[in-house]
Amino acid sequence: MSLAKKNLTLDQLKSGIITGDRLILSQAITLCESQLPEDQRSATQLIDSILNYTGTSLRIGVTGIPGVGKSTFIEAFGLFLISKGHKIAVLTIDPTSTLNQGSILGDKTRMNELSQNRNAYIRPSPTSGHLGGISEKTRENMLLCEAAGFDIILIETVGVGQSEVAVKDLSDFLLLLMISGAGDELQGIKRGLMELADMILVNKSDGENIEESLRTKIVFEQALHYFPQNINHWKVPVETISSRQPTNLDRVWNYIDEYITLTKTNDYFYTNRKHQNLQWFREGLSNQLLQYVFQNPKLSNKKKEIEQAIQEGKKSVKSGLEALLKQVFDQ
Repeated sequence: MSLAKKNLTLDQLKSGIITGDRLILSQAITLCESQLPEDQRSATQLIDSILNYTGTSLRIGVTGIPGVGKSTFIEAFGLFLISKGHKIAVLTIDPTSTLNQGSILGDKTRMNELSQNRNAYIRPSPTSGHLGGISEKTRENMLLCEAAGFDIILIETVGVGQSEVAVKDLSDFLLLLMISGAGDELQGIKRGLMELADMILVNKSDGENIEESLRTKIVFEQALHYFPQNINHWKVPVETISSRQPTNLDRVWNYIDEYITLTKTNDYFYTNRKHQNLQWFREGLSNQLLQYVFQNPKLSNKKKEIEQAIQEGKKSVKSGLEALLKQVFDQ
């Protein structure tokens, strides 16, 4: 989408966003997701213009393996938060096919009731092959939703690969959803994954699965005892929930509220936000430099020559990198 096609100026986009116009918000997000150079330049100007209206929302990441019930939980939790007077934006990430670059984008179907609520906004975005299951434009989309007046942003990942790390760098609080009876107990004990979570939820704790879920909860709690204290002094809680009933959503929210109060008091909340901004800049810089190499014909050809030499064993990876970087800086 180009600005010309919609006959909207940047000022009109900004005004529509900060007044909560959903149609204009969607158009602005589409603009930011566009790969057209002129749209990318406009998107940068737009994001800069709305920065003063961002940063006040609570950013909650939701992750877990496929099939754990993330979308069902988000719909139930989102409706619960709306009942408490909040406005909810949900940014859901759909995996992009490596074959045809298509994505399912079916989250509005999975969250039918929430998507029809006037205090909720759901925006599915394809990963576009971006590492970690987080769309490259998710950060910009989050800022736009904050400027549009949504005070809680829920970010759902595809739950594979590096997605837990990626969403941790995007959120204030990370919810890790697990289920019992599917080998998740062993998955959860993996040190890296457990260290990232701010709260662990054993989902689908209903019917005949309640007792098994309680046993799984104990396993996680025992595993957490062997971890050193978090630098933010937060003790990670474990809770059983049912997204379909739903149950214990109030306890989840109370824990999140306690966490935010604690981390704002000890200043970790603000320090973490600053660290995230720096991480976003560095990641963006890496992406821009890589894009520059790919788009510059001379550098692209040089890269192909070096790759072939490396494949044939005529050049080491290290010397190949040095040769390409020399070419970049000699431009």
